[in-house]
Amino acid sequence: MARTVVLFEGASDRLAFEAAARRLAMPLDGLELVDLGGITNLRTRLRALREGGRRVLGLYDAAEGGYVARVLQDLCVIGSGDRIEDAGFFGCERDLEDEAIAAAGADLVVETLAARGELARFRVFQEQPAQRGRPVEDQLHRFAGTASGRKARFAADVIDAIPIERMPRPLVALLDAALSRV
Repeated sequence: MARTVVLFEGASDRLAFEAAARRLAMPLDGLELVDLGGITNLRTRLRALREGGRRVLGLYDAAEGGYVARVLQDLCVIGSGDRIEDAGFFGCERDLEDEAIAAAGADLVVETLAARGELARFRVFQEQPAQRGRPVEDQLHRFAGTASGRKARFAADVIDAIPIERMPRPLVALLDAALSRV
């Protein structure tokens, strides 16, 4: 049984974490990676894992920061003045897809879509009335969630293409925390 567990809101975040670890040559041996199936399952999973004496870390979206902080405080993982990151939970500004788009830049993300054979679909999507005039980064973010299965691979595909020095900070911080044997 792994002593350290890393929690993710869903499969897309886990796949991106695995891609970052691969790219940074950071082996994930000894870690258990767990998809929560939604952030609202954090309290139950965290309580059970901590009762088992396991070290638990995680990734979350900024909009969920208040909820994550309350759960960590309620379970005595952090005190009321402590930072969430000190407990090994790292927040993405909007979400991981947004972090990946910002780190990669729109051009590289579009190249990633082209490599996946989705560029023509993206170009059609850009012409929809609701998308016209929006920044390409916002279009890419919205496009990531428009088809079944696309979101699950979107961030991981971008992470696979991004220059190592531009890896999203929350992913690198989580990897560093997970692989430190504190």
